[in-house]
Amino acid sequence: MRRAGSDTRRAGEGVEPAPRAWALAAIALCAALLLGACSQRDDGRERVRFWAMGYEGEQVLKLIPEFERRNPGIRVEVQQLPITAAHEKLLTAFAGDALPDVGAIGNTWISEFALLDALTPLDARLTDPAAPQRQDYFFGAWDTGVIDGTTFAVPWYVETRLPYYRRDLLEQAGIQRPPTTWDEWKVAMAAIKREVGPKRYAALFPLNEAEPLLNLGIQAPEPLLREDGRYGNFRSPGFKRALSFYREVFDKQWAPLASNTQIANVWNEFGRGYFSFYVNGPWNIAEFRNRLPADLQSSWMTMPLPGEHGPGASVAGGASFVLFRGAKREDAAWKLIAYLSEPDVQAKFHEITGDLPPRRSAWNAPKLAGDVYARAFRDQLERARPAPKVPEWERIATEVKLVGEQLANGRVSVDEAAAELDRRADRILEKRRWMLDHQTLKPAAATKQTAGADRSLRASDTAVGTAPASVGERG
Repeated sequence: MRRAGSDTRRAGEGVEPAPRAWALAAIALCAALLLGACSQRDDGRERVRFWAMGYEGEQVLKLIPEFERRNPGIRVEVQQLPITAAHEKLLTAFAGDALPDVGAIGNTWISEFALLDALTPLDARLTDPAAPQRQDYFFGAWDTGVIDGTTFAVPWYVETRLPYYRRDLLEQAGIQRPPTTWDEWKVAMAAIKREVGPKRYAALFPLNEAEPLLNLGIQAPEPLLREDGRYGNFRSPGFKRALSFYREVFDKQWAPLASNTQIANVWNEFGRGYFSFYVNGPWNIAEFRNRLPADLQSSWMTMPLPGEHGPGASVAGGASFVLFRGAKREDAAWKLIAYLSEPDVQAKFHEITGDLPPRRSAWNAPKLAGDVYARAFRDQLERARPAPKVPEWERIATEVKLVGEQLANGRVSVDEAAAELDRRADRILEKRRWMLDHQTLKPAAATKQTAGADRSLRASDTAVGTAPASVGERG
């Protein structure tokens, strides 16, 4: 056997000296790559630039080959954006006239980019019978993309929060069916607490998340903001009832005063019965299936979120497709949106990611229709509502989380929490009020601003600088 490096041929005997050979090989490789890149740029196809965030931005690549097969004259370039950096990157691209043709953005960002006049209205395209049909979409999901009567977005995937629960522990506590009202839920939590004792709990409402409180609060008959988004409306009777329910859960020690980061592993703790209700998003269906042992797989289920007087509303999150204004290949980009919105393609995307389709017809796919854990989400999505459509909402939601934590810890009363939330929201909305009152902020549907040198100023004026809670953080 010849040992490595034992080749005795010398330079000039048919073998290039190693350094020169490597250099020539590197040059050849670079040339090949350059030629390949040039051929991609000059292959005669329309190049559609598509930006998508997070995990979905990675997984959507699996659906692009079929689109390109159907549309041989179009090539799609997908750029995945990290969720935590996506907002800043989009604003930077807007200021520099470098936005892509099409993007998928968090639903709570739509109002901001519509205000910036960065989005193309879609109503004219939606009149085409071949376009996505709004009546097939869950109302709350579709309505997130409608700003001042103009449609700027088509939902890609939708998420909302509802309780995962241990049905075996409910039965042990004498609860025969999942609660549907707040009063029934309180009875169930009290019974579970009596059953499990002082070292375990009935529910987990993580204090580092705004969603549990917001999903209770959005059930109120009054809006979360009032007077066209000028002021907070957290002192409304309905939201104060939600605050009272939330406070009672902690006062009665039905839930621990903890964030989900303080619990080593929420799936293991759910499995060992540390808590029996866990309000969270649809991505946890796959997590519980994968992480709970086989002997517990029949012991958990999902249920619609209880409301004051029956199954309640919840916040419609997720992400939506938008056409950015000034797109160079708008028609081709719209074809991509239409393709990714097809019910069969949405069902396939669900299989890949676990994300929930926003179109009702996509739920007829056998795997999704037969998923017993997804059925409660299907029911809940009929009652999901959009978050307030103001660019400042993400900042206000953060304040809801912070004040909610103070409320849970007993540092403020319900009345004090409601007043403090209104005070903080009103401060955040101060610029919006001034602009509305001085008519410098016009409805997005009528806004026809120039795309000139003032873009970076307008971007900085409306930027919230946070990741979208609406797209849902997996974990």
